[in-house]
Amino acid sequence: MSIIKRPVLTEKMVDQTDKFNRYGFIVDLNADKQQIKRAVEQMYNVEVVKVRTMIYPAKKKVKYTKKGIFRSKEGAYKKAIVELKEGQSIDFYNQ
Repeated sequence: MSIIKRPVLTEKMVDQTDKFNRYGFIVDLNADKQQIKRAVEQMYNVEVVKVRTMIYPAKKKVKYTKKGIFRSKEGAYKKAIVELKEGQSIDFYNQ
């Protein structure tokens, strides 16, 4: 089971990376902060100072079609914001 699923590469995260040396990742829902910290340190060979996590709940979707109403759910996910030690960085594009 992989703890880190993918990095978050949005305008807001790139701005936070430039200003505060923070990086965002989509992680496993059951992973805690210590597991996330160890996974980032092992994967990218950096030292993590702080980990913040947030869980986004599942969203309900409704489609109205000729055949009737279809209800579905879009999955929940967990996002982690990782702050690195001063002077260290992660390069997503060369790895």
